[in-house]
Amino acid sequence: MKEKVILAYSGGLDTTAIIPWLKEHFDYEVICCCIDCGQGNELDGLEERAKLSGASKLYIEDLVDDFCDNYIIPCVQAGAVYENKYLLGTSMARPAIAKRLVEIARKEGATAICHGATGKGNDQIRFELGIKALAPDLKIIAPWRMTDVWTMQSREDEIEYCRQHGINLPFSADSSYSRDRNLWHISHEGLELEDPANEPNYDHLLVLGVTPEKAPEEGEYVTMTFEKGIPTSVNGQKMKVSDIIRTLNQLGGKHGIGIVDIVENRVVGMKSRGVYETPGGTILMEAQKQLEELVLDRATMEVKKDMGNKMAQIVYEGKWFTPLREAVQAFVESTQEYVTGEVKFKLYKGNIIKAGTTSPYSLYSESLASFTTGDLYDHHDADGFITLFGLPLKVRAMKMAELKKNQK
Repeated sequence: MKEKVILAYSGGLDTTAIIPWLKEHFDYEVICCCIDCGQGNELDGLEERAKLSGASKLYIEDLVDDFCDNYIIPCVQAGAVYENKYLLGTSMARPAIAKRLVEIARKEGATAICHGATGKGNDQIRFELGIKALAPDLKIIAPWRMTDVWTMQSREDEIEYCRQHGINLPFSADSSYSRDRNLWHISHEGLELEDPANEPNYDHLLVLGVTPEKAPEEGEYVTMTFEKGIPTSVNGQKMKVSDIIRTLNQLGGKHGIGIVDIVENRVVGMKSRGVYETPGGTILMEAQKQLEELVLDRATMEVKKDMGNKMAQIVYEGKWFTPLREAVQAFVESTQEYVTGEVKFKLYKGNIIKAGTTSPYSLYSESLASFTTGDLYDHHDADGFITLFGLPLKVRAMKMAELKKNQK
């Protein structure tokens, strides 16, 4: 009986070419597994394509709600943003995919998992760290790193390889953007983006929305509610998280929200330039932040900011299934106990403009913040506070003046 390999299958040219390659070089029975994290119509026709390419079976696994509830929400609550711009759309999906690949491998009795990530990118790390953490006994096959047996170097090579193996599919050798899409975002790399000196061709590039210049001239008000840090409704309509993100994607895309052009530092050491569209995610994270401004105390917010940066690094580097991620997430979840309330904002030409935030747990005191302070605050108390708070500065200044005087 042949050994089985689980192939992380997207239906694209790379993973289609990998099917006959695995059979030819390893004599595996190839079982394809396509994980649906919200790719939309990219999944159309996959079963026929996988079988035509030589796979014995295709799993199409709907992970949209799992992705939203168990990966996106913890990152939103943490405020996890990599290098101040990237909202981790691809990074968050990879551990969810790795986990399901391992589950299918166990179900099928497979001995290996194969992925089509290149040897230059972050995804190879994310997939493989997830697999190693969950199933250290499984073999991992990464064709793009096996240059002694994987000799294809271009789309033309892959198309010709498929034809030689009786696979004639409507793949084009035309160059285009390299994209990754799920419910949270879509990323774009390649073409003019490979040179940071070039402005992105947004008319050709954008998929989820428009540029701010092409957004409507009229702004649009949006209201959201949260319960314990989890979004529960948009404009009065209660929805599950995945539907909230879909709704916000439509609203954000319409108003030119969430377009980011970034040169980021990959885990493998090189810089890469890409454009990310994250319309709904940008709105959701901003709304969460606005509510937290009301309910979190200063010290907690300071530490939470550090934990958000740490969470972003953990997720970006593929270290989801680690004790550190669990510990950081536990801290973040403890901060969300009172993140309940309503956030209102206006979307206008790429901007998210505050329009009022309320919470039953708000720490904002109008009497304290106003110039006519109440009983809780006496202006005279500031004298002693400033004296003690500034004491180190004063002592140092006195010492430096003394030293300067003695040197004369």
